[in-house]
Amino acid sequence: MKLDLSIVIPLFNEEESLPELVEWIEKVCKAHNYAYEVIMIDDGSSDNSWDVIGSLSARFPAVKGIRFQRNYGKSPALYEGFKAAQGNVVITMDADLQDSPDEIPGLYEMIINDGYDLVSGWKKVRYDNAVTKNLPSKLYNGVNRALTGIKLHDMNCGLKSYKRKVIKSIEVYGEMHRFIPVLAKNAGFKKIGEKVVQHRARKYGTSKFGWERFINGFLDLLSIQFVSRFGKKPMHLFGFLGSITFLTGFIITIWLIIERFREGSGFGLTNKVGFYMALTTMVMGTLFFLTGFIAELVVRNAADRNHYLTEEKIGLD
Repeated sequence: MKLDLSIVIPLFNEEESLPELVEWIEKVCKAHNYAYEVIMIDDGSSDNSWDVIGSLSARFPAVKGIRFQRNYGKSPALYEGFKAAQGNVVITMDADLQDSPDEIPGLYEMIINDGYDLVSGWKKVRYDNAVTKNLPSKLYNGVNRALTGIKLHDMNCGLKSYKRKVIKSIEVYGEMHRFIPVLAKNAGFKKIGEKVVQHRARKYGTSKFGWERFINGFLDLLSIQFVSRFGKKPMHLFGFLGSITFLTGFIITIWLIIERFREGSGFGLTNKVGFYMALTTMVMGTLFFLTGFIAELVVRNAADRNHYLTEEKIGLD
């Protein structure tokens, strides 16, 4: 049976919220006659979350489960969920009931009727701690908008909807779940929008994220930007840096030689501080070049060196 909708839910120690969440999703999807599936990814929970998923699957045939042997993180959970998803539209949400299933129809319609590739939720009114979550989140999203050019207010919102082609075209790894819109944009999906969504106060348990996610997130953003621009052409970066650095050292060396002849003291340069500056920059330039060459060799021998996304084909299978 062709599915309209796949709902992917990564979770860690959320046994209390799961029954209410699934019942709520069932109510919304039945009201709109969606053919749907709910894929729950248990990220190595230490409570009874997996047993709860099993009992829910027995009650609701649409519920499916994937269990990790240990806690890997949200990105690997989403990766496995995306790999298993079969719906035309894929919606992700958190399992803690802070994301409302009532938002599902609106997110679905923006993909189907409005033609968006990806729609990100915007929790305009939040019920999180203002100091530990709200303020850092605003700063974090401001930096993201400035660096990526994607005008989203809440890029890290777990409530998102996607065309199926989007989630099958990107690879979420490490902690890259925070930057799925960036990954989608880099893969050629341009129509990215957002929708104001309801944010609910946490009903059960405690938050699983701390301050370190903002530091890790910034480093991951730099990684994405680097890989997207130079992943298949590393020599363009390292060759440029090597050329500039080596040329700087070479110019300093020529200048030192000219100065020594003007002073009538020949080629003796080792008593000049500038000599060591020139030597250092020329060595650094050479190392940049070597790094670029090695990176090019790695890229040219990589299994995905000629992996490019195509929009459509004519007369070809």
